[in-house]
Amino acid sequence: MVSEKQRVIRLSSETAGSAEEPQFRIAEIFESLQGEGYNTGMPAIFIRLGRCDLACSWCDTDYMRFNYVPLSQVLAMLQGYTARNIIITGGEPVVHPRLGSLLDALKERGYTLCIETNGLHQVPEQIDYIATSPKACYAERYVGGGLTEADEVRIVVDVSGVSADVGGELQPSDSEYSFEVTEKERQFMHFAQAMAQKISAKQYYLSPLEEEGEMNIHQTIRLIGLLNVTEQANKVRLLHKNG
Repeated sequence: MVSEKQRVIRLSSETAGSAEEPQFRIAEIFESLQGEGYNTGMPAIFIRLGRCDLACSWCDTDYMRFNYVPLSQVLAMLQGYTARNIIITGGEPVVHPRLGSLLDALKERGYTLCIETNGLHQVPEQIDYIATSPKACYAERYVGGGLTEADEVRIVVDVSGVSADVGGELQPSDSEYSFEVTEKERQFMHFAQAMAQKISAKQYYLSPLEEEGEMNIHQTIRLIGLLNVTEQANKVRLLHKNG
């Protein structure tokens, strides 16, 4: 998700604050460059919050390792950084019960706020830029709920993990792809196209899945080509990760 980490702050159990002020599940805070998506290369401060409401088998983030940190200490940590963009990531940051208090404090200090979210929950109004990553392994949870607008959509090509066929016909029809795709690939394409139709965004990406050091880059590129043979030609692009 990021590259060239600088001065990573990993928090110890000694980061206790007063009971009166909000505390947040902080996994780490660091300044770096955005390593993926439309804003690749953008200087930013990353605030990684702990916990997630999903459990993707391939996730490489230790979102259960965090400490409760008071708001005043979070703000103090930011003073040593120069970037004016903050990316709230996780885990799943939107499930944090006190997130609004943190966002209000950051907006008051003039930061531009971005969030990386799985898209199952509405995003607080303080957020300036939304990058959502719907998960095919929880496909059924995106039917009838979740975000309908974002700035960019990033979908990991988890073909083997597709949990349900969200239905519908690919455009052009499935029959035109019968000799090119497996049934699981067809289900994944249904999901990707359903998300593109459901979530209005400026950018749409497919991201290769990395498992045990191997990336399904060739499969990802092939599926991008097939998805772009639609009435929305060239809408989906490859998400390249740096770092």
